[in-house]
Amino acid sequence: MSLFTGSAVAIITPFNNDGSINYDAFKKMVDDQIAAGTAAIVVAGTTGEASTIDDAEQIKLIKFCVDTVNKRVPVIAGAGSNDTAHAIELAKLAEEAGADGLLIVTPYYNKTTQKGLVKHYTAIAESVNIPIIVYSVAGRTGLNITPATVKELSKVKNIVAIKEASGDLSQIAKIAEMCGDDIDIYSGNDDQTLPILSIGGKGVISVLANVMPKEVSQMCDKFFKGDIEGSRKIFLDTLKLANTLFIETNPIPVKTACNLMGMNAGPLKAPLYDMEPANLEALKAELKKHNLI
Repeated sequence: MSLFTGSAVAIITPFNNDGSINYDAFKKMVDDQIAAGTAAIVVAGTTGEASTIDDAEQIKLIKFCVDTVNKRVPVIAGAGSNDTAHAIELAKLAEEAGADGLLIVTPYYNKTTQKGLVKHYTAIAESVNIPIIVYSVAGRTGLNITPATVKELSKVKNIVAIKEASGDLSQIAKIAEMCGDDIDIYSGNDDQTLPILSIGGKGVISVLANVMPKEVSQMCDKFFKGDIEGSRKIFLDTLKLANTLFIETNPIPVKTACNLMGMNAGPLKAPLYDMEPANLEALKAELKKHNLI
């Protein structure tokens, strides 16, 4: 059984001006997402600026999300690290906090071999009882997960899915061919969601859903109900905005968009910085086109 099917939001983390988490704003964001049809909440991921939150605050945020969601949808917690022992510690703490699943990014900076990836993920999986989504995003980590490695990882009992953000549709198709029903595939790039659904993907872990949750949810729902034309229309109508949200490093544009929409997202954490003026104007134009501001 899939951890979720459809649109999961890679939710931002709203901060106060002093850098602390704005839990009131976060609660409203979570409630609004669920009301809009979002199928799962992915908390403390890349889009949530987890790399700038210390471990205690990360686990507190995960626990708060779990309590706020209150079993309405699955909560998937980011718990990755480039240190296997640290990732195991975070995974255990996230499980204790009540997360329904974990999102584990490949080790970054020091990286490893494909054999090392299998050992890394297997060690984490064996330390917890909840399902794990492995996260392939070589553009950030410098480390790809090959289809053969995904096939090997699919043999681990609680490694159930991959968030594929390699951008390589040929690779993603190869994973689908090699793994079949042994592992679920989720799109990690909003501009590839529909193509990935077409080869058997179960949904998307979406940045766009922060600003258009209903539309991303409906795009997936229409596809699974057989309304391919309706799904394609939403996908193409929102494609330029989805790409504009990556005009600078994620989550700079999406957090800026949330602030422009009045969500009280607060500041970015250093080293992330304000958008360049020309890019900001491009973002505003797309948001206005969709009547979001």
